[in-house]
Amino acid sequence: MNYDVEKQHRKKKYHAIERISLLFDRGSFCADEEDYDGVICGYGMINGKKVYVYAQDFTYMGGTIGIHHGERIADTIYEAIKERSPAIGMFDSAGARIDQGIQALAGCGKMLAATIKASGYIPQISLVMGPCAGAAVYSPILSDFVFAVNSISNMYVTGPAVVNQVTGESSDVESLGGANMHASVSGQIHKVCSSEKEAIAKVRELIDLICNQQIEYEDNEEPREIYVLPQESNKIYDMREFVKNYLDNGYLYELKERFAKSMFTGLGRIKGKTVGILASQPKFDAGVINYDASDKAAAFIRFCDAFDIPVITWVDTPGYLPGLEEERRGIIRHGAKLLYSYVEATTIKITVIVRKAFGGAYIAMGSKALGVDAVCALPNAQIGVMGVDSAIVILHRKEIDAIEDDIQKEKYIREFKEEYSKKLTAKDGIDRGYIDETVETDILRQWLENKLIVLQGRDTDSGIFKKHGNIPL
Repeated sequence: MNYDVEKQHRKKKYHAIERISLLFDRGSFCADEEDYDGVICGYGMINGKKVYVYAQDFTYMGGTIGIHHGERIADTIYEAIKERSPAIGMFDSAGARIDQGIQALAGCGKMLAATIKASGYIPQISLVMGPCAGAAVYSPILSDFVFAVNSISNMYVTGPAVVNQVTGESSDVESLGGANMHASVSGQIHKVCSSEKEAIAKVRELIDLICNQQIEYEDNEEPREIYVLPQESNKIYDMREFVKNYLDNGYLYELKERFAKSMFTGLGRIKGKTVGILASQPKFDAGVINYDASDKAAAFIRFCDAFDIPVITWVDTPGYLPGLEEERRGIIRHGAKLLYSYVEATTIKITVIVRKAFGGAYIAMGSKALGVDAVCALPNAQIGVMGVDSAIVILHRKEIDAIEDDIQKEKYIREFKEEYSKKLTAKDGIDRGYIDETVETDILRQWLENKLIVLQGRDTDSGIFKKHGNIPL
């Protein structure tokens, strides 16, 4: 096949075959020689691991999807399933072929069905390298991770012209379905990169973490600056930097960093073992849990569980975000997804309570009651139904309002806070078996290493056999 590479270059984009060359180890790609029809399919090696790929060629009929195009993608995914190998999709398409009518829709349906059947069985990664429109847009969204390129990638069910015609709303491609919108507002893109080269390099990095879950580790890390927690319990800090203290070489591969910022997710290694990191982020909105943060966390837990990647949860949250908008947007339903994901997951689950864990957020963020394997708390961590400021308002509002002297009022409040704070320590949780122990920051890394070793191979049989549960969607 003679590929029209220059046509893509004129648009400041790579051709599908060039993207594939950047993705795989040099000389390892083996193409499927079946009839072409605008999609390049085959497999190759990424750091020695076999990976399947399908890459749409925009220079051939705009990369549009016909029946044969869709079937070729589906066949590639089914081959990946047989080999238990990851599948990577490179999307650059104007959508379904209008002239094929129902056949084009059937082609889209077949590739979507294959993606769904592969879900949770093999890792699936999508690179959106141009337009991705109509029914076909569900293909990347149904995969595990979506990567995009700034100012090049866009995804939408209906384009700006049709939206304007039907609803009267005016928009452009970027505001309707651009990479930055999806990364920060809809939450449907995991990483936005500045170039196609960077996006492909990031995918190779992710494949290495997922497929090489245990690598040789030598304890010869270069000395690096340790991020220290602030002493003040209400001071903002960057949980991301604190967590890096305990990861090999301080390396964290963050996902969805622009979306639901009060919760962050990512992958790293501890003693060479890949682990999933789920954490409150006090740097944004004090680390509260809202409906978007709940969805982000639940989806991440379910991915890690599907591929047996341990989940380490780092908790510093005052609770769920209260408010009219949150309730109307379904915080109850979204929060339930987070609870469901922890209980359903059978991978290793470890929780570190860093500074505070209050109310329903304590339960939802990897508590022992949800079946988490190990829970520790830092020595000064506070755990309870609510913090001192909220508790005094609910428990002693009448008494405080009745005190007229300001000095006496301040004394009453101070004494209550001192007494109530004693009830928030981890000791009660340890005595009752809900927290295993308190751990100092300087030995936390060793504690995590030991737990990962001890929990490997534990029994995860719940004794309840069913087709599937019914997660609130």
